[in-house]
Order: sequence, then C-alpha cells, then structure tokens
Amino acid sequence: MGIRASAAETEGAVTTLARVYGRALGFLAAERGLVALLVGANVLIGLVQLAEPVLFGAVVDSLAGRGPVFRLIGLWAALGLVGIVGGVIVALHADRLAHRRRTAAMAAAFERAITLPIGYHARTGSGRVVRIILSGTDALFLLWLSFFREHLSAMVGIGCLVPTAIAMDLRLAGLLLALTGVYVVVDLIVVRRTQSGQEAVERHHQDVFGRVGDVIGNVTVVQSYARLAAEASELRALMRELLAAQYPVLTWWALLTILTRASATVVMVVIFAVGAVLARAGEVTVGEIVSFIGFANLLIGRLDEITGFIGRFFVQAPTVDAFFDLLAARADVADVPDAKPLENVKGRVVFEGVTYRFPGSSQGIFDISFVAEPGQTVALVGPTGSGKTTTLALLQRLRDPDAGRILIDGVDIREVTLNSLRHTMAVVFQEAGLFNRSIRENLRIGKADATDAEIEDAARHAEAHGFIMTKPGGYDFVIGERGQALSGGERQRLAIARALLKNAPILLLDEATSALDTETEARIKQALDAARAGRTTFVIAHRLSTIVDADLILVLDQGRIVERGRFAELARGQGPFARLVAQGSFVTPVRA
Repeated sequence: MGIRASAAETEGAVTTLARVYGRALGFLAAERGLVALLVGANVLIGLVQLAEPVLFGAVVDSLAGRGPVFRLIGLWAALGLVGIVGGVIVALHADRLAHRRRTAAMAAAFERAITLPIGYHARTGSGRVVRIILSGTDALFLLWLSFFREHLSAMVGIGCLVPTAIAMDLRLAGLLLALTGVYVVVDLIVVRRTQSGQEAVERHHQDVFGRVGDVIGNVTVVQSYARLAAEASELRALMRELLAAQYPVLTWWALLTILTRASATVVMVVIFAVGAVLARAGEVTVGEIVSFIGFANLLIGRLDEITGFIGRFFVQAPTVDAFFDLLAARADVADVPDAKPLENVKGRVVFEGVTYRFPGSSQGIFDISFVAEPGQTVALVGPTGSGKTTTLALLQRLRDPDAGRILIDGVDIREVTLNSLRHTMAVVFQEAGLFNRSIRENLRIGKADATDAEIEDAARHAEAHGFIMTKPGGYDFVIGERGQALSGGERQRLAIARALLKNAPILLLDEATSALDTETEARIKQALDAARAGRTTFVIAHRLSTIVDADLILVLDQGRIVERGRFAELARGQGPFARLVAQGSFVTPVRA
C-alpha cells in the first residue's frame, strides 16, 4: 500500500508540473512562426553538440591510423558553423519573444483582475493579486527563456545521445543509461517529497505580500494608532513562517545536487576503467573511449541543466499555477452571447420582484419591485445592511439577481452589453475612488475626450474649481494615492465633478455628500439638483436635503421594502420612515 501511495504521489507531482509546464508553453502560441524557428534552431544546436564528441573520437582514431583527418576536421567546422547560426537565432529572438510574451501575460492578467467582482478582491487582497501578477509573469519569463536557451536543446541532445551511444557500444552506453536513471529517480523522489512544501511556501509568500499591501494601504491608521512596531513584528513573524516552510524544500534540493554530482563522478570513473579494459582487449578504439567521455560530459551537463531547471520550475510552479488560476477566474457577471448595446436611453428603470441572496448568507434583498420614470429621483433609505447599496449594485450589474429582473427602457439589463449598460450611468460613491494621478486625469475618467473647458465647467458646478486653483499646478496637481493629498470634502467634490462630466442619463449617488460639511453641501445641492434634471437619479443618503425632494422614497429594512412614498406623506405617517425622522436618524443641513 505504501509503495502504491508513493507512486501515486510521485505521479501526481509530475502530472502537476507537466500540466503547469504545458500551460506556460501554450501561452507562446500567439507567435507560432517564431516559436517554430527557435525550436528548429535548438534542434540544430542539440545535434551539433552531439556530433562533436563523435567527430572528436573519429579524429583521434584517424590520427592514430592516418585516416581522412582533414575531411573530418572540415565536417566538424561546417557543423560548428551550423551551430553558430542556430545560436545566433536563439540569441537574437528568444529574449525578445520572452519579453513580449511577459508583457502580454501581464496585460492579460491585469485586464482579468479588473473585471473580477469586488468579492474576489475582498477575499484575495490587492497585495496578493499584485504578487500573483508580477511574480507569475516573472516566472513565466524565466521559464520561456530557459526553454529556448537551455533545456530544449538539452532534451534534443539527450534524446539523440542515447541511441547513438548504444549504436557505438552497448556496454558503455549502459553506464550512461544508468546515470540517466539515477538522475530521473532522484529528481522524482525530491519532487514528490517537496511538492506540498513548495505549495505552502507560495501561500506564505502571498500572505506576506497581502500583509504588506494591507499595511501600506492603511499607513495613516498604522501611524495614528502607533502600530509601527507591532505591524513590523507581525510581518517578521510571517517571514519566519515562510523561511520555516522554505528550508526543508531547499534541503531536499541540495541533497539532489549532492547525489547527482556524486553519481556523475562515479560514472565518469567507471567509463574510464571499463573503456581501458575494453581497449586493451581490442574491443573498442581509443577514439571511441574519447567519444564516450565526451558523451558522459555532455550528458552530465545536460542532465544538470534539466535538473536545475526542474528545481527552479518546481519552486515557481505554484506561482505560475496561481497566475493561470487568475486568468481562468470568471466574473460573476458577463455578457450573454447575443448581448446588444443599450442605446438612446431615456432612463425608465423597473425592478420586478428582484431577489438576491449573498452566497453562504441569509442577507440580501428580497422581492424588490418599483418603477422610476425618466427624470425622477428615487431615494433609498434604511439602516445599515438593509440592502440599499446592494440594490444599486444590481442595477449596475455588479451582480445578477437570483430571481426577478431589472429593466431599463423595457430591456432586461442581462440582455445588453455590460459596457453599454455602465456607460448609461454616472456614479458617486461613498468613497471617492480617486487615482494617484492629476486632477485633470481623474476627472477625465468620467469622459475621456472631455475638453479643458468641459472639465472646468463640471468642477465649477461641483464647487471644486476654487480649491483646485489653490493647488500647485491647478488641474495638473497630482493628488496622491486614493487622493490622500486632498481633504475628504475635496475628494468628494472631485468625484461629483467626475460624474457631472460623464453626463449619463442615469445618476447614482451613494452617500455622495457624506464627506461634505453642511455649508458646502448646501452650495453643492444646487449643482446636484441641476445634474438630476432630466436624469433618472437614485440616491442613498442620510441627510434630509438630499431626499426631501425625491419623487419616490423607498424605505428598506432587512432587504425588503417596508414603506414607500414621498417625503411629506411618509414623515406624517406612523411608519419606519417617520420614526427615523423623529429619532434624528437624518442630519438636517445648515442652509447657506
């Protein structure tokens, strides 16, 4: 049973490596022609390197027996020239190909990562995603480069060396086969012994990167709460766990090097000894012994290259596997095969019995139904966790409902392209969502081809132009990561300006004025009112000023609509909304 289990483990480890290796090489398929040229060049290099010991031995025998030595030397020179041509092709194109494919792989992973749902990033962490992309593409680059520079020609050489050696002398060839067997067996043992360990090492690497990204992203909190020493200590603890997992793996691979080098030395000595006995018996020539010594040196070198590659690739395989898992990850929401663009949107939005339950949870929204006519404002109010943000997420198709449907101008949003759907909406989030770029670049996210005049107009309406002009460089001022060089109110006003610039028929305001003082909010309310004119607007807010004029207020509790109507009628009633107003759950602004 133990032998079978060990064999199964070894087979599983080899299968895993082969699968990852095949996926990595498959990424080169986009440049098949160049790959074929490089493969051909490596075949030439491998054959030339195999021919050299054969010719060396033949030259030695020709010198001893006055044979056609110069003809052999000429052939050797011609083959050497062929090998040089193959080497030039590999040197010129292998690096360029590997660099191109690395950038292509990085772009593909980046594009995949930014399409994945928020839940994926919340589970994985931005630091881990960055680690997967950067380390994965680096590992692929080294694999491709090694494949074309080293182990492809090595595999060709070994594949041709064995039958050539057998044809010359079966007894000496048996020694080379024994050496090859030792390398293979030891490699398989080490791979099996270290597979789970190396997978654990990669998990520890991802934990370290995840922690670094988490801390750097919240550095102001770390500094404010005097967490510098504590965070550094916890990171060092993670690194100690990483090293504890890494050292046993390194020990096995060091043992592999020792065993293979010892085997190579023993075989070389035995070839000399057996060759000497056979030469004295007249069964082999001195040139043939010289050829077998060349074969042995070539075989040892090639086996060392392959073993070294297996060792490096084995270390990198979990990283490469995680990279391909990222590429294979699928967004929760995707275009249907016959999706059509949503065009000429008027803005009539209908929720029909919409239900969505978070996976593995009892929370969500249930049987949500309402109609928002073009140009109307719908306010969603209720306690935290009541389903307000989830409702707007479903409207944007960040998720798809489990039941029911959402229509825009009578069209089910699942039947239109995501790109066209989201082009119909401008969103102001509770968190501003700004990039470490200039103010101008951040605003142009709303409209890529916006003119400077349009940008300034949107900023003025959002009460942002004044503070922008106080910054060094004005609209070219770089605001730092997440807009850290700005105050909370300034960040929020840029987010509002960005939405105004987009000029979409549907406007989503998710706590859009949460970071504004009441005086600034009163000034910007007029801009928001102007922005809402002619647009279907959805508002999530806790301030009376943002919902008092709403055409429809939906009061949610535990994912269900428990009350609906206009502000005046709801405030006069005895329902949940009236109690929220009476309890002071809404902040009343100071009028400017």
